[in-house]
Amino acid sequence: MVTVSFVGTVSFVGIAIFVVVDIIVVDAYIGAMAEKNHKWNASDLPDLTGRTAVVTGANSGLGLAATDALARAGAHVVLAVRDPERGRAAAAKVPGSTEVRRLDLADLSSVREFAAGWDRPLDLLINNAGVMMLPELRTADGFEMQFGTNHLGHFALTNLLLPHVTDRVVTVSSGLHRGGDGVIHFDDVNLRANYSPTRAYAQSKLANLLFTLELQRRLTEAGSRVRALSAHPGYAATNLQSHHANPLARLGLGLGNRLLAQDDRAGTLPTLYAATRDLPGASYVGPDGLGEMRGAPTLVGRSRAASDPEAARRLWTLSEEMTGVRWALGARTA
Repeated sequence: MVTVSFVGTVSFVGIAIFVVVDIIVVDAYIGAMAEKNHKWNASDLPDLTGRTAVVTGANSGLGLAATDALARAGAHVVLAVRDPERGRAAAAKVPGSTEVRRLDLADLSSVREFAAGWDRPLDLLINNAGVMMLPELRTADGFEMQFGTNHLGHFALTNLLLPHVTDRVVTVSSGLHRGGDGVIHFDDVNLRANYSPTRAYAQSKLANLLFTLELQRRLTEAGSRVRALSAHPGYAATNLQSHHANPLARLGLGLGNRLLAQDDRAGTLPTLYAATRDLPGASYVGPDGLGEMRGAPTLVGRSRAASDPEAARRLWTLSEEMTGVRWALGARTA
């Protein structure tokens, strides 16, 4: 009886060990598969406690979604907005630490005033604000409105704040940088002779990518640890589409927003990914879905024109001439 009991005990222990090992292996496999299939989202943001971010155009759409996510992760977020009253209303909906400062990117005096009032380290600058496919309008300084706001305003702001930036600059571009004529019209950058809302928007978004390319080159040359990256939201439902100059286009875009677009929280994921992941300078992040219209953030490609270093240098020189704002880092910094 003793021998039988001993053998039975040994057999039971062996089976138990086999079952436990099997459970561990299966659990590890399931965990590995889950990790493999996991799509990056805002819950994957690192702890940003103690970090400061400036988000332009933060009172609505992608900017507000980015502000909300960064603040929830512990960052102190400055909403840089044209209308402080609307900015304060937006900030009241955001949990965490925020403040509101006035910034009108279509007015270089406002950009200079914002930068002059900044006196502390800045971990993250998100150049998010933008206007889209407007009728022909001019900024306070006489520039075509989309190029002036989307590119020149952010060009000036970045250079003026750059001595304070400690980590990275993320500039929001668009898949539509491939649209229009697909080039920067250096001979008529304000498009006075050949304006169209689509051409102007596409040019401004191409300028965002060329700006990032040349900014990173200069940062590297200066020995800075600061990184410049770009992102695009795919097709995200925001209020930008409601400003199209063509009423029929507004109707079509509104329908597309309801049927095809992802929401602003999904649209801002590429920006958040670019802002917090360990990526090379000059990286471009967008959605991983069909046509980069929607999906989880991943590194994406850009047009040949957006990868042209000579065009990037030429645009930088032109932007300095138009804004009167020069490269801020002449020596090794940050």
